[in-house]
Amino acid sequence: MTIDLRSDTVTRPSPGMRRAMHDADLGDDVLGDDPTVNRLQAVLGERLGFEAGLFMPSGTQSNLTALMTHCQRGDEVIVGQSAHTYRYEGGGAAVLGSIQPQPLDNAADGSIPLEKIAAAIKPDDPHFARTRLLALENTIGGKAVPLAYCRQATELAHSRGLATHLDGARYFNAVTALGCGERALAAGFDSASICLSKGLGAPVGSMLLGARDFIARARRARKLLGGGLRQAGVLAAAGLYALEHHVARLAEDHANAQRLADGLRRIEAIQVDGPHTNMVFVHMKNEQAEALGAWLCERGILVLPNASMRLVTHLDVDAAGVDRAVRAFGEFFAGRG
Repeated sequence: MTIDLRSDTVTRPSPGMRRAMHDADLGDDVLGDDPTVNRLQAVLGERLGFEAGLFMPSGTQSNLTALMTHCQRGDEVIVGQSAHTYRYEGGGAAVLGSIQPQPLDNAADGSIPLEKIAAAIKPDDPHFARTRLLALENTIGGKAVPLAYCRQATELAHSRGLATHLDGARYFNAVTALGCGERALAAGFDSASICLSKGLGAPVGSMLLGARDFIARARRARKLLGGGLRQAGVLAAAGLYALEHHVARLAEDHANAQRLADGLRRIEAIQVDGPHTNMVFVHMKNEQAEALGAWLCERGILVLPNASMRLVTHLDVDAAGVDRAVRAFGEFFAGRG
């Protein structure tokens, strides 16, 4: 059996999820009459405290749709240097939305210091782009950003006339780590993007949540970006199944990440950072990473070989798989001691 630690996007639908997809009631989502999509949008919106939702093929499209709905051409979004919306989404906000990013350094805990946010908001002057949006991420680098900070940041943004967006790709991992209610994490945000295909195990899909009028405008941006799907209920059914069956079990992924980190810390040749929710970061010499990746692959363990290696636990990796990975790491470095 392969142990895949590259990401929590690599999961396969469970038999129950496949049955739900097979049996899904279908319509045409572009016309708004796919009953399974509509139910998913209503269920997740209700759970997280938003009026409406919009099903998307991907988190990248969901975030970009949000930014293009909040901002017009020439507007500015304040975002973290380490944020997915800034670093890992192909510059879509600038390339496709003509939105200027104002990246700020993230603190060690993943937050953006409030004083830096306040200082970055531009005055109403034609020399500057118009600051319109604060975009935060939770979790970020696996770290769950505290509720108190999110409340302070959104209050600051709103007091200065900015809208707020949350990239909640691993939203329920953050809820699990913080031990808070599902609505509490989204409180204060005007929109949120929730991924269903990461820790929740659906094969495809993210959800953009917001007020009814915001989601109505977001439909236009989604269409522009090629996100209009037809019988999408096949995919939405997987999301509904994931919300019902895979949220509570995220605590197992976090426990397995702790088990992984504890095991790897016994290896003197590497440094271990974490766990942060379901992620463990392993630091080693550059020349070791590629050889380690090949060694692990030969033993059925998949990683992304890098001197700063991210290992991610998920529903397809159990405690026995973690122990197997730890042994393989140890055997590799024992042979090079």
